[in-house]
Amino acid sequence: MEGGRPRPTKVKNKNPAPVQITAEQILFEANARQEAPVAAPRQKIQDKEELDEYRQRKRKGFEDAIRKNRNHVGTWLKYAAWEESQFELQRARSIFERSLDVDSRNQTLWMKYAELEMRHKNVNMARNIFDRAVAILPRLDAFWYKYTLMEETLENVAGARQVFERWMQWEPPEEAWMAYVKLEKRYGEVERARQIFQRMISCHPQPKNWLKWSKFEEGLGKIDNAREIYEKCIETLGEEQVDQNVYISFAKFETRVKEIERARAIYKYAMSKLPKSRAENLHNVYTQFEKQHGGKDGIEDVIITKRRVKYEEELAANPKDYDTWFDFTRLEETAGDFGRIRDVYERAIAQIPLINEKRFWRRYIYLWLFYAVWEERVAKDYGRAKEVYSQALQLIPHKTFTFAKVWIMYAKFLIRRKAFDDFRKCLGTSIGLCPKPRLFKAYIELEIRLKEFDRGRKLYERWLEWAPANGPAWIEYAKLEQSLGDVDRARGIFEIAVGMEVLDMPEVVWKAYIDFEVAEEEWSNARALYERLLERTEHVKVWVSYANFELTNELNGDNADARTPIARAIFSRAYAALRRRASKEERVVLLEAWRDFESSVGDAASLKSVVDRMPRAVKKRRRVEGANGGSEAWEEYYDYLFPDEESERPNLKLFQLAHQWKEKLAAGLLDDDDEDDDDEDEEEEDREDGAGSKDKDSESKRKVAKGKEKAPVESDGESDGESDGESGSEEEQHVSGKRKREDDT
Repeated sequence: MEGGRPRPTKVKNKNPAPVQITAEQILFEANARQEAPVAAPRQKIQDKEELDEYRQRKRKGFEDAIRKNRNHVGTWLKYAAWEESQFELQRARSIFERSLDVDSRNQTLWMKYAELEMRHKNVNMARNIFDRAVAILPRLDAFWYKYTLMEETLENVAGARQVFERWMQWEPPEEAWMAYVKLEKRYGEVERARQIFQRMISCHPQPKNWLKWSKFEEGLGKIDNAREIYEKCIETLGEEQVDQNVYISFAKFETRVKEIERARAIYKYAMSKLPKSRAENLHNVYTQFEKQHGGKDGIEDVIITKRRVKYEEELAANPKDYDTWFDFTRLEETAGDFGRIRDVYERAIAQIPLINEKRFWRRYIYLWLFYAVWEERVAKDYGRAKEVYSQALQLIPHKTFTFAKVWIMYAKFLIRRKAFDDFRKCLGTSIGLCPKPRLFKAYIELEIRLKEFDRGRKLYERWLEWAPANGPAWIEYAKLEQSLGDVDRARGIFEIAVGMEVLDMPEVVWKAYIDFEVAEEEWSNARALYERLLERTEHVKVWVSYANFELTNELNGDNADARTPIARAIFSRAYAALRRRASKEERVVLLEAWRDFESSVGDAASLKSVVDRMPRAVKKRRRVEGANGGSEAWEEYYDYLFPDEESERPNLKLFQLAHQWKEKLAAGLLDDDDEDDDDEDEEEEDREDGAGSKDKDSESKRKVAKGKEKAPVESDGESDGESDGESGSEEEQHVSGKRKREDDT
């Protein structure tokens, strides 16, 4: 032992016992082994003296307990119950009276006191107790219920009715009123019950009480009275207090009396008045109703109503959600109710964007357009449609931005209504207030369709005064004159256009001018235009178009054989011009077009001459300079090697020989020994050539290049900012030995 405490015993064997004891068994044994409590012996009273002594002892015990705690109600009740068991009613009454002096608002004391008198058939005493109880505690319904039950049990209906009337003066809950109604109903006093319902509704106007009244009338077979109660309920309470249960009960009542159309109207009215949050069950009940009593139209009406409620909730959360307004208006247009459609459109266009930026107005302005189109085409109310267009144009802030679509649609509407002066006034205001190319173009198109060509010319002139650099406007103006047969005027317009110093898309104007001359079969003018255009630009597309034009030019002869040499000469001029400009990509495009040309109209010799000029693509590397001027990385790019340039730079021919050597090496025509011997020969020949390259660099680069098979030929040399066609570079010289070795082989 350490410190006076025994050491805990260590359990050596922790295996489970062979016999397991359950918790149920332990509890059973504990209950079985309990000792029985000691019961007091039964006392037999032999004479009156012993009885008096027993009573005195018991009374003394009760009195002592009351003196200890006079507020303990249980002691008083036990005392009174014991005196009642001794048939001492007067003493029991005295005990109850004493207890009520202590706690006169205790419900249990009054109830037990009244039950004591009722058990002994002291009716008047019980009435007296109940009167005293309801006078002190009038809001405790238990006393009133017990009082009326006692009177009805005594078949004193008038007394029970009188008690109820006293009770109703305190405006008790609806359960008390319903108990009064049931009393009158049990004795066949229907008119009295109806009056009680009226008084109850005035005291408790909740919807459920109206429903109880209507069901009471329906149970009596008074259909008209029940319907009148429903209608009066909706009218009296208003939309705020009437819930979905009233409408559902009303509709089901109409369904029970075979008034299907009335029931359907009630459902529709309810769904239009109640929000979805308060009408969740209403939609389900209406759907079941339509499935049972309606057709296809009824079911569709149910779906429309559900969607209508959904849209209303979404718009209540976000009134500026124009997509929801579009869906809502389309839904109402499907339903076909003009009043609802106009109401939804008016509500939608009232949601004006808060920011005067066009991107916020794009969706909103279509609400006005859809509204106007619907009024014109569906409702056939042209006056209202015109008013919608006018209000939309007044609302748009034209000084900040405008919508050409609104002006144009309004103008077309006025034309359909044959209001030509108003139409011109509308578009004239638009191009004066906020000129846009689209407005000019639409105005001119409408005037041309109306055969007002002079007005169209004036509009074109005004358009070009406002935007002289607008190339498409010049083209459209010239096409108008061409369509009217005034070729000289159209040519003059084109001349003014191509003479403009600043012009949007000048290539389009030149192309239109040339196409105009070709359409008029003025071949010499078209050729002169091509020559003038080539003085300004030598773009490859211009050359190709010029050559194709000469192929179709009737001045060059009637057949293709006579026109082909002239077109070929244009291609040659173009190739020479592009070669002078050192534009390799454009030369490639030109050669491809030239090759297609020779394939279609040329012979084999001319085609071969063009194919021989086709370049080869070579992959190269160059150093990329960083922001501070130093080299940071290398990048690969493709370069084009033209045969005519290779002839001018002999060293570039080495790449061709190296490529041929690689192909033979891949085919197995050379062995490793030949390669070693050839390597030595290459070194000697490189030294003899004296190209200025270093032996170590050429040998290392030659070994890297050896065995690689790629097409087009890869060049591992570096440009270091040099031009693409630089000759004598190290990456070209290191394969010279290979080419010579191949020639020797």
